[in-house]
Amino acid sequence: MQPARDPSVEHDPLFAQATTKRKVYDKQIPGTSDEFRDHSPSPGANPKRLKTTHTSCDSGRQVEMNKMMVNQRSAVIDLTRGSLPSNFQPHTGAKRLVIKNLRTTSNKDANEYYERTWNELDNALTSIFAREQPATPLEVLCRGVEATCRRGRAEELFKHLRERCEKYLDSTLLPLILEQAGSTNVDGLRMVYKNWTIWNEQSTLLRSIFSYLDRSYLLSSKERPQLEDMGISQFRRMVFTHGGNLGSRVLSGMCDLVAYDRDGQDALFDAALLRESVSMLHIFGIYGRSFEPKFIRQSEAYFEQFSEERRATSLKEYINACDRLLAKEAVRCDAYNFDSTTKRILLDSAHRILVEERSETLLDTEGVSKLLDTNAIQSMQALYDLLRLSNIQNKLKSPWEVYIKKTGSAIVSDKEKVDEMVLRLLEMKRTLDVIIRDSFKRDEEFTYSLREAFGNFINDRKNTSAWGTGNSKVGEMIAKYIDMLLRGGLKAVPRSLISDAADRSAAEQGGQASTGDEDAELDRQLDQALELFRFIEGKDVFEAFYKKDLARRLLMARSASQDAERNMLQKLKGECGSSFTHNLEQMFKDQELARDEMISYKQSLSNTSKTTMDLQVSVLSAAAWPTYPDVKVNLPAEVAKHIEKYDRHYKHKHTGRRLTWKHGLAHSIVRAQFNKGTKELLVSAFQAIVLVLFNDIGPDGNLSYTDIAGATGLIDAELERTLQSLACGKVRILQKHPKGRDVNHTDTFTVNLNFTDPKFRIKINQIQLKETKEENKETHERVAQDRQYETQAAIVRIMKSRKTMDHANLVAEVINQTKSRGAVEPGEIKKNIEKLIEKDYLEREDGAYVYLA
Repeated sequence: MQPARDPSVEHDPLFAQATTKRKVYDKQIPGTSDEFRDHSPSPGANPKRLKTTHTSCDSGRQVEMNKMMVNQRSAVIDLTRGSLPSNFQPHTGAKRLVIKNLRTTSNKDANEYYERTWNELDNALTSIFAREQPATPLEVLCRGVEATCRRGRAEELFKHLRERCEKYLDSTLLPLILEQAGSTNVDGLRMVYKNWTIWNEQSTLLRSIFSYLDRSYLLSSKERPQLEDMGISQFRRMVFTHGGNLGSRVLSGMCDLVAYDRDGQDALFDAALLRESVSMLHIFGIYGRSFEPKFIRQSEAYFEQFSEERRATSLKEYINACDRLLAKEAVRCDAYNFDSTTKRILLDSAHRILVEERSETLLDTEGVSKLLDTNAIQSMQALYDLLRLSNIQNKLKSPWEVYIKKTGSAIVSDKEKVDEMVLRLLEMKRTLDVIIRDSFKRDEEFTYSLREAFGNFINDRKNTSAWGTGNSKVGEMIAKYIDMLLRGGLKAVPRSLISDAADRSAAEQGGQASTGDEDAELDRQLDQALELFRFIEGKDVFEAFYKKDLARRLLMARSASQDAERNMLQKLKGECGSSFTHNLEQMFKDQELARDEMISYKQSLSNTSKTTMDLQVSVLSAAAWPTYPDVKVNLPAEVAKHIEKYDRHYKHKHTGRRLTWKHGLAHSIVRAQFNKGTKELLVSAFQAIVLVLFNDIGPDGNLSYTDIAGATGLIDAELERTLQSLACGKVRILQKHPKGRDVNHTDTFTVNLNFTDPKFRIKINQIQLKETKEENKETHERVAQDRQYETQAAIVRIMKSRKTMDHANLVAEVINQTKSRGAVEPGEIKKNIEKLIEKDYLEREDGAYVYLA
């Protein structure tokens, strides 16, 4: 069975010629099919002598011959020399091959075929433009295009196709678009895109029909565009050249869609239309030339209006509004296929208008201070990001430092909340550290600025003079805060300073202990206090109060952890050197030696006699420990007897040493009998001496203030404090008559036999742990006096090495050498120079100072 043939194709002369040749070769080898055959000459044939001739005949025989070739598919082969080669004789073969009666169709038939093909193609164009299916099959149309091009009419065919397309666009499609474009720019844009979609489908069908023209003729032509480019340029020309203001309406419609989205008019906004319109302009090649400048101009006007409308709002609202706007602009550019260049230009314009031109508003000190006061981390992050993208984030350091100095100075100078000073400073610093971490992307510039600002207000003379001591109050309060931590342990840590998950994670990454370790948490709190300690230029005030508090903790056994005490000592040694902690380390050594001494004393007592009293004595070196006043007191007979025994034992063991007893630092455990049972009272030595006096009177007896004063020998100040703690405090072992909060010299006291408490061992407020105003003032005066001596020593050291120096250089050198211990004013240095001149260490000579050996 043979396939059906298309009559139109059989009239193609090229097709007829190819068919004739094929049938001649089919006849040469009988028994072969219509498939591929190998017609190469046999190996024995001589290619030089092989010839092919074409014999002509009259027209009658030609028609008859053509019929014979088409219907019977046969040919005549005349072999003039030789015979058909045999498989067994490879070197013999035909010497001459003659093909007869081969002729093409007539020109009349060919012209008829091409004319019919042209009409079919033209009718197909009409049907496509009418959005109908062509009557002629697409395969026939494609073959017709190929035949037309092969005949040499490709240029004519291209011009005809181009003219038909232009006529359709300008005469049919453009009036339709203008008629249905509506009144708004968005309606015009929607109609243009709708018809562009239709034209795109029509162009695709045209390219499939005229593919041979497109791939053979137009592909190699430099002057003629290919069909796809031609369709795009024709539609673009129709809209933006021949359409009047239609092109402008298309661009304005796209800008209007963006404006609807910016204003939140969701009912008018068409996301799909905007996205496809941007893609359409990219295809037209006019996106960057026509749309982008118009869009940027409109956006800049919108940014200007946006900024003006929010000028009167707060800084927080303005920052958040700008942050949301920029984020939305960036998302829109990505979501709707805007070019990356457009996105960059758009955001640059937004940053210039909203940030750079409004930098004074964004960097307003008062506005930034409000954000920091309210701990607006997200707003600060948005502000930092806005400034960073404009590369002006460093300008934020100025209001940042002003806020830290102002807030810190207010905390340091607040006399009403002096006990909360360190806590408030630590909370402030922690908040600022979190802002640097979360808002400023851990910018080292702001970390350095934070340290500079803290050091500035902590060491500011104005803040120091507010307390009337001339010394840093911060150093004193840091020492007391550390004392609170070391006495109370983790229970004393304020809840606001407990490490959060981020701090704990950072600690674990740094190789520190786990988050659940209480000792590790206490260690982190001590590190935070040391961070404030580092800001203090003069460490002498801190040293004096820390030494005083450490002595109380060691003597009263009030430390929550000995490991924490020694760990803190190592931290101070690392910060300030071994000379700073030498006396502190000696205090721990004295405690160890005192324990060994007590073991030796108790062993000596076990060999002689038994005692009903447990005496514990701590022998301390006067050079390492703080100085304490000698308070005279009449000890009970049994206590005095045991003290005398220990004194003899110690002097016998250590010849030449003398013990000075500090009864004001002693504490005792007293067993008391009440109506509800027996209790153990933890009291100071003075409290115990007063309570023992009531053993000599009956249950209903009383003692007057004068009686107690005469029996104890205490001065009024100490006795008043002692009686107040026993009769007017939370735990009232004694009853005062008459009742009141203050102790008067006319009051009388009785034992509160009805006292009760759920605990067996009760701690009564130990008055020796409380610091009085006089003691505080004395400590500051002693620090100031020591600073004078250190200043004079520094002057002598400098002059001894330099021999001669002028006043300015000497003052600068002294300040440099003494700043680690405490800031000294130039006026104080001058006074110390005068004192050294009076002591004949220095003398003046020609406006300079000369060292006298």
